[in-house]
Amino acid sequence: MFGIGMPELIVILVIALIVLGPKRLPEVARSLGKAMSEFRRQSSEIMEEFQAQARLEDDLERRNAVKAPPPRTTATSTAPAAPAAPETAAPAAPETAAAAPPPERPPSGQTGQT
Repeated sequence: MFGIGMPELIVILVIALIVLGPKRLPEVARSLGKAMSEFRRQSSEIMEEFQAQARLEDDLERRNAVKAPPPRTTATSTAPAAPAAPETAAPAAPETAAAAPPPERPPSGQTGQT
């Protein structure tokens, strides 16, 4: 309790009795007790409100995690492939760039020039 021992508490009470007098000391002690109990009640209400808000946020995050669909990737698509277009008698321009294999590269360390 704030590091106040029994001897310090007795000294504080004796000083309060001298300063306030025997008639006013019970009033002050009663009002001080009421103020402390009100402070404790208010602080516990605030803590309960914070905890309730934290629970609501946690529940909302859990619900969003459950409702969110898993991310899609293009490699594992399960959609059916579109039907191929029928080939016509006259083929379009040849696609040489796409059909040609990539040029061979010399092994590392060689430049290809002799």
